[in-house]
Amino acid sequence: MESNKKYWKGLEEYNNTPDFVKNSKNEFAEPLPIEDVLNEAGLSTVTPRRDFLKALGFGLGAVTLAACQTAPVHKSIPYLVKPEEVTPGIPNYYTSSFNGQSILVKTREGRPIKIEPNPNAGQFNCGTDARAQASVLDLYDVSKLKAPALVKDGKVEETTWAKIDSFVKGELAKAQAGGKKIRIVSSTVNSPSTNAVIAQFITKYPAAKLVQYDAVSYTGIIQANQNSFGKAVLPKYNFDKADLIVSFSADFLGTWISGEEFTAQYTANRNYKSLENKKMSRHIQFESGMSLTGTNADTRVPVKLSEEGPALIALYNAITGNALPGGTLGNNTTADKVIKLVAKELVQAKGKGLVVCGSNDVSTQILVNAINAAIGSYGTTIDLDNPCYLYAGNDAEFNGLVAEMNRGEVGAVLFLNSNPVYDAANTKAFTDALAKVPAKISFADRADETATACDAIAINHNYLESWGDANAYEGYYSIVQPTINPVFNSRQAEESLLTWADAPVKDYYQFVRSNWEAKMLPAVGLKWEEVLEKGVVTVTAKAAGAYSFTQSLAQVATSIVNSSKAFKGGDQVELQVYENIPMRDGKNANNAFLQELPDPVSKVTWDNYVALAPKYAEKLKVKEFDVVTVKGSNGYSVDLPVLIQPGQAQGTASIALGYGRTKVGKAGNDVGKNAFPFVSFVNGTFQYATSVTITPTGGYYELAQTQTHHSFEGRAVIKEATFKEYLKNPGAGNEKGEHKDYDLWDQYEKPGNNWVMAIDLNACTGCGSCIVACNVENNIPVVGRDEVRRRREMHWIRIDRYYSYETKDGDVTKEKEIAKLEDLDHVSVVHQPMLCQHCDHAPCETVCPVLATVHSSDGLNHMAYNRCVGTRYCANNCPYKVRRFNWFNYWNDSRFDNYLNNEFTQLVLNPDVTTRSRGVMEKCSMCIQRIQGGKLQAKLEKRPLKDGDIKMACQEACSANAIVFGDANDPNSEVSKALRSERIYYVLEEINVKPGIGYMTKIRNTDTTVQA
Repeated sequence: MESNKKYWKGLEEYNNTPDFVKNSKNEFAEPLPIEDVLNEAGLSTVTPRRDFLKALGFGLGAVTLAACQTAPVHKSIPYLVKPEEVTPGIPNYYTSSFNGQSILVKTREGRPIKIEPNPNAGQFNCGTDARAQASVLDLYDVSKLKAPALVKDGKVEETTWAKIDSFVKGELAKAQAGGKKIRIVSSTVNSPSTNAVIAQFITKYPAAKLVQYDAVSYTGIIQANQNSFGKAVLPKYNFDKADLIVSFSADFLGTWISGEEFTAQYTANRNYKSLENKKMSRHIQFESGMSLTGTNADTRVPVKLSEEGPALIALYNAITGNALPGGTLGNNTTADKVIKLVAKELVQAKGKGLVVCGSNDVSTQILVNAINAAIGSYGTTIDLDNPCYLYAGNDAEFNGLVAEMNRGEVGAVLFLNSNPVYDAANTKAFTDALAKVPAKISFADRADETATACDAIAINHNYLESWGDANAYEGYYSIVQPTINPVFNSRQAEESLLTWADAPVKDYYQFVRSNWEAKMLPAVGLKWEEVLEKGVVTVTAKAAGAYSFTQSLAQVATSIVNSSKAFKGGDQVELQVYENIPMRDGKNANNAFLQELPDPVSKVTWDNYVALAPKYAEKLKVKEFDVVTVKGSNGYSVDLPVLIQPGQAQGTASIALGYGRTKVGKAGNDVGKNAFPFVSFVNGTFQYATSVTITPTGGYYELAQTQTHHSFEGRAVIKEATFKEYLKNPGAGNEKGEHKDYDLWDQYEKPGNNWVMAIDLNACTGCGSCIVACNVENNIPVVGRDEVRRRREMHWIRIDRYYSYETKDGDVTKEKEIAKLEDLDHVSVVHQPMLCQHCDHAPCETVCPVLATVHSSDGLNHMAYNRCVGTRYCANNCPYKVRRFNWFNYWNDSRFDNYLNNEFTQLVLNPDVTTRSRGVMEKCSMCIQRIQGGKLQAKLEKRPLKDGDIKMACQEACSANAIVFGDANDPNSEVSKALRSERIYYVLEEINVKPGIGYMTKIRNTDTTVQA
């Protein structure tokens, strides 16, 4: 199989463009800025001829000068009275909860600096996603308001809490007395204590009502379950119990419902342990835009948005033998053929199949329910009795609120963790209606788009400053506790509500504790202190029941067909707006870690774009980075650059939501364009697909991508095989070629530890959580859009994304004209984490003139930053291109003020890791501070170091458990066992640098078990 595949990172490499040829051969995109350094030193390289040698001789010295600038001054203030729980140099860990997921918060000297998964979370200990890892930076965001504020004539004026309370109480009393409605508009509230607070507030103000609204809605699934089974819930999906998964546009490994949890379930049936047991699930993905989940599918079928409904009808008919009308796919013969095969496989896998769909249309989800009932999914792969409470927004209720405000019926509206002026489907209609409400109060932590349209801003705590709880799933409760005192003069929203309701208990800590002691603790037999220590409480799950589907589908099929016909065709393009991994719904748009996290598919940072298929872009006569106008049927339009995306369905386009914020902060303002106004309200729910026109503007805008900044010159860095081949030969796809080894290095024993890593390509989904975890742990700076364009991103770990497809002889070069643009619709994708390989025969070490990079006795490649003079020879000699040159002091240079150039935000820095100055090389240290910390802890406890005592930041964050780290000298360590797998290979092992990181071949379960 390997010999018939050609891999490439991006279309510029595939097409061998002149820019790619130039830049891929050039190790460094730009020369060192010697003149800038000299000018800063008061010198100049513009010298007379006779001073040439003097200037030349200063060249290397200038680099040294750049590396040895004056170190930053850190003011040290000793404790007069040391807090009992704080020991300088020793971290403290606190349990808390982020978006319903139980976490550990690492603090140093009272500063939260890192998020880790909570090992007590049981089945929900699923790593952390990129948002959780980056969330610690939001605590120190200087864009937030420092005190509550009143808004007058668009101007935000900070005030006191006494004035806020007086104003709000007066307005609420006025609304209540005047017979007006009071509305609390909130994203999903799954906190039992918050719900109890709102209940007390409503008792005081009977005219009040909670309206739950999620920027990205799942109302379609909830209402479909109400229609089908009388249960208005979001189910608990069990991907670990599914042998066959069929997804229609549901990005369940990325942004759909709970990506980190589903990733852990999904990879449990596909990782090296599962494969050793000869077991692997099979996954088929139908979608228009290339999603993270689509890149991981065994078989991916591009379908237009208008074809998704008919495809589901065709699947239902094939499974049940019914003849619902509308199940024709026109010219998409590939999809038609795959659906017939999939139907037979689902019937064969009865009780172990799962069909999911990303649509928010109620009729479509009812049909999905009927399919799952027909294949016996309920009670096994779908659990309606222990549902998910992460999303409970009601689209119709929110739309009804807009109508109420327009009619002048609402006297006061309060916004809790919601920003509809930015992310409502029709922002203008909402803003116009909001202007008719006499009193508007926001609990935002900053003067965001909605808050500035209000009268008062009662700024809320960050979650790391808060008390609270969460109930993400039936029977699963997690605690939220503060890890730091409030940084600014904020007050928890629940405490504000209690104050305004004149509640007997206004201290929210006491309220939460009393609520738990009265309701939850007796049921589980725990004390309050034990809950705080454990962080999570699990009540025995209910037995998942089987459900049968009995409703008629005639009207459902008619609705689906009509929705498909609503796409106009002709010169209209079918547009899908979607959440991407970094930005999601845009709430965290001011987080620079997330803005610089490359999109897992496109590798674009700091922008959104219009994704088009290569062939379709040619038809529209647009090229990559051309700026086009996208205009919807409602008249809304945006100008965005084009990104040519292999795998995108013909006739469709995709734009990510979450961008285009205007009042979020310095890092996030005016990054990309807002796509929420393309969302429409149809048949009671918000729809994320519509028809648009795309018109070239003649403009050009280069997106900042990280993918093709380095080239491996076509060498085999990816190895893969099919599951069928693996069953015959566990070493399939990993055949070693014959080559003679030449050693330039001496061999040394590693008598103590030998630190190595194994990465399972079958488990890695490419989500990028490890990248952000590494950034936070190792004080890696954000460089911004322009620097990324210059190929200067600083990530110590990257995830390379490779496209490929099968050819007759493996040659897809342009000269032979084997590849056609249409072939790029059906590419397959492999994600490969790439970091310093810590080679035993490290080529970087042999060329360093100052011994700044050296090898340790325990197998690690070290960097001595104060030795490094920035020659960059090591980067030139690194075959993996994993070394980064610090062009600037990114963390305190005013040119990069979207990040750490102020003393306050620098509180997020990990004191165990040096902040690097300009002019030095840096790269993955294999979290040496964690290794030393683990050794010290074992020494203090007078015991040997155990396997698992030390975990890398990337490893701990990974929901897929794709990364295994440990001691190769311990034959029983997990990493030793993993490295003995027949799937293990070493990237570029033929050049004999002896890397310390082994990769496991990618296995795809592409072989159907039934006949067409």
